[in-house]
Amino acid sequence: MTTRPLQFLRRGQPVALGNVPPDRTLLEVLREDLGCTGTKEGCGEGDCGACTVVLGEADGHGKVRYSAVNSCIRLAHSIDGMALWTAEDLAEDPLIQPVASSAQPTDKSALHPVQEAMVQCHGSQCGFCTPGFVMSLFGMYQNRVCQGRSISRAQAAKDLSGNLCRCTGYRPILDAAQQMAQLPPMAVNEAELLQKLELLALTPQAPEANLAYITPTTQAELLAARAAHPQAQVVAGATDVGLWVTKQHRQFAQVLDVTRAAELRRIDDTPKHIAIGAAATLTEAFARLTAQWPSLAEFAHRFAGLPVRNSGTLGGNVANGSPIGDSMPLLIALRAQVVLASQARGERALPLEALYTGYRQNVMAPDELLVRIVVPKPASSEQLRAYKISKRFDDDISAVCLVLNVDIADGTVQRASIGAGGVAATPVRAQQTEAALQGQPWTEATVQQAMRVLQAEFSPISDMRASGDYRRTVLGNLLQRFWLESQGGGAPASIAQLQATHLESAL
Repeated sequence: MTTRPLQFLRRGQPVALGNVPPDRTLLEVLREDLGCTGTKEGCGEGDCGACTVVLGEADGHGKVRYSAVNSCIRLAHSIDGMALWTAEDLAEDPLIQPVASSAQPTDKSALHPVQEAMVQCHGSQCGFCTPGFVMSLFGMYQNRVCQGRSISRAQAAKDLSGNLCRCTGYRPILDAAQQMAQLPPMAVNEAELLQKLELLALTPQAPEANLAYITPTTQAELLAARAAHPQAQVVAGATDVGLWVTKQHRQFAQVLDVTRAAELRRIDDTPKHIAIGAAATLTEAFARLTAQWPSLAEFAHRFAGLPVRNSGTLGGNVANGSPIGDSMPLLIALRAQVVLASQARGERALPLEALYTGYRQNVMAPDELLVRIVVPKPASSEQLRAYKISKRFDDDISAVCLVLNVDIADGTVQRASIGAGGVAATPVRAQQTEAALQGQPWTEATVQQAMRVLQAEFSPISDMRASGDYRRTVLGNLLQRFWLESQGGGAPASIAQLQATHLESAL
């Protein structure tokens, strides 16, 4: 099999690379093929942020979508047709231009405001972490400052959650995040960039049939490719598959990328449900879910770091089937259905919890793919809470994840849906606990009884994250917390609020 030439824009010019293996990472291409050693390799698993770069792609509405991503676990071919910026490009890209203003001088030779702010605020570190922070700040600058949006300290902390610092600490970097908005502005010339991206897309391409990296652009083409190549490794954001490459040194002769199929990138909102395409990024999916359920804001923020959410997809997290994947307990509690599709048999829908048959095993046939997730709209009397328990706040794996969706009317539980993660071989629905609540008065006595049922319903294992006994205790305590919060006494300050206060006083 052969690979189609990899093409992308860098510094306003097209870059074309031939014979790039399908499982080669973007970081390997940058450092080893292009000599761009300013982008660093740290953890090799999307955790530290040293390898962060920014991607730009047309959003279909005459604008450019900017995403800070981890290049260490991003497959190189996945950026075909996009624009790429590294820390070495901000002062060299002719498309990044000063914004004329009568009150501020313009100087193309000056540092980008992101870089200048890091200098002024003494945010530069050992040189290993700094390039990643600069690129996360650049993504923030394009998405917020250039769009006229303010940057609060708490928002800066959230957007930088995928970057780790062990040298100067976060305070001067948070200072820089706010300072960059006060400096003479620069912005990407989007009109010219979009023209260049359009020209890049018109470049003649080889047929898909025998390629090692297959990127269908419609669902029909995708299902046909799946039927023709059932042995190909399916990837979306590759935030897990990338780890197989960097940590397990696995190799793939052929890759089927689902993220270019237009139907799988779409999010449809109807009066009765939200249909989220399987290739919608976690950032996009959580933004829509949070708009419907505002109480999910903190939970969504705690799903990995922003660069991981910008690459990873909701469908990929669900199809992966990890027992500690945070989106599945949420979707189970929301009574979501998954839609599977094949070229031969068409589509079928089933409850999300019915997808799994065992540890990382599911009911999908070799020619099937997960194409969308359908989430019903809530009743006005439903109360939803999502809890994640982990050893650290940002970018950590859950020891226990519990999501409760309880419909309470006239003091009685009309319906309860409870999803749990980290307590079994698969994400699970707490059916016995739901039955213990349904039809019962919403009282402390009912909750105490349901707590005992919930603690007995699962037999979680002990591992490096928590003991089985701890997990059982936490399950009951979280149900009690939900009860207390439902009584209207006001929830305590969130961990995010406490973290922002801590960051303010750090160093």
